[in-house]
Amino acid sequence: MGHDTVETPNLSFGRGGEPGRGTPYARYARLDELHSLQHPRSKVPAELSFIVTTQVMELLFDLLRHEWTLAQQALREDDLPSVLAALRRGTHVQDVLVESWDLLATMTPQEFNSFRSVFGEASGFQSSAFLHLEFLLGNKNAALLKMYDEVPQTHAELTEALRSPGLYDDALALLARRGLAVRPEVSEQRYRASDEVEAAWRRVYTEPEFAALQPLAEALLDVAERVTRWRQRHLNAVKRTMGGKPGSGGSSGLTWLRKSAEQDVFPELWTIRDGM
Repeated sequence: MGHDTVETPNLSFGRGGEPGRGTPYARYARLDELHSLQHPRSKVPAELSFIVTTQVMELLFDLLRHEWTLAQQALREDDLPSVLAALRRGTHVQDVLVESWDLLATMTPQEFNSFRSVFGEASGFQSSAFLHLEFLLGNKNAALLKMYDEVPQTHAELTEALRSPGLYDDALALLARRGLAVRPEVSEQRYRASDEVEAAWRRVYTEPEFAALQPLAEALLDVAERVTRWRQRHLNAVKRTMGGKPGSGGSSGLTWLRKSAEQDVFPELWTIRDGM
């Protein structure tokens, strides 16, 4: 082998990791595997749409978690441009998630009920990827970990997320390092609004010394607004397709969704607007 020749391993994989199958695009995106994951349990046409939409949402949950984790890392490094870039990319993911409800929103009760029984007690409420996002947003609830008692790795990952700072915690820690009177306290409970935090954000908007932090506040508000849009679309989609019946996983259905949609994420960023 001459100095100008470099041997590279054959990294082409097809279905199940078998080498050398398909186009480079198919191998890179593992399309054989991706397109083999849809297995309707009924002959109802709407079930395939339900499965595909659910799987797309799960992939987007993972992508959003990736962007929010990058934003957290940048916050800890006081790298505001990188924070804003990650949150901006994340809002585009959130927009797609919100619009993905269009694929299910027009499903009639008859269509949904015709295959609902085949997935038994399965429910989106059981999504570990979605729960991880909720923990990152500060919506923590240790009791929900019980669902994953028989899945040790998932349980461990969610336990770590429960005990670690969320996205807002890291933002408040940055405010504290910039001289604002905030004492970030990482909790395993749902985030509770604080007068101290509200006063700090008000100073960001009203005092020139802290004006450089306004883009962070607005970017976080963009995230929060899209979370509310997602919850409202979820509520409306369920209301349209199944009404007030209990959720398949045992949740209270519309009651729980309505309560969730009414809860602001990053609450002080909303309440400071009352007095500005």
